[in-house]
Amino acid sequence: MARTSQPPVRPRSTSSKTRMPPSSEAGPSDLEGARAPDFTLPDQDDKPVSLRALRQRGDVVLYFYPKDMTPGCTTEACSFRDNLKQLQAAGAQVVGVSADTPASHQKFIEKHGLTFPLLSDPGNQVTRAYGVYKRKLLYGREFMGIERSTFIIAQDGTVRRVFPKVKVNGHAQEVLAALKEHG
Repeated sequence: MARTSQPPVRPRSTSSKTRMPPSSEAGPSDLEGARAPDFTLPDQDDKPVSLRALRQRGDVVLYFYPKDMTPGCTTEACSFRDNLKQLQAAGAQVVGVSADTPASHQKFIEKHGLTFPLLSDPGNQVTRAYGVYKRKLLYGREFMGIERSTFIIAQDGTVRRVFPKVKVNGHAQEVLAALKEHG
């Protein structure tokens, strides 16, 4: 008997592979306790980085931010940089994701001495998979963009904690406290 089922369709992009969750309307908090959507995205050196490979080295603090070189995103990135040793001592690594290009990430890293990878998701496939690509309102203008959010992903691939709608001041310390709590 011939097989009639087709393989699942996966989104395609020139620079990323992503497994989408069943509903792209899900919010980030819906992922807490669930399996983290896997992905492969280019880093600042345009080298592919997969969540699976990151998890092999320990827990992952995956943070999504709107745009390189903007004030809030710079404050957040520098805070993760300044707290990186403590986050690593708690068994985690930090990885940032935005829709910016690898070249933009490279400039951002160089300008602010960032010591962790930034991944490029120009098609917003991964931001959609994590439920952080949202309709936003700024100065009366509506647009689609990345809602600043952070996920702690355990080594087994489970989303241990979600921080939606992040306020940058004190956030790295909040993440560190959550890592130590689960330690």
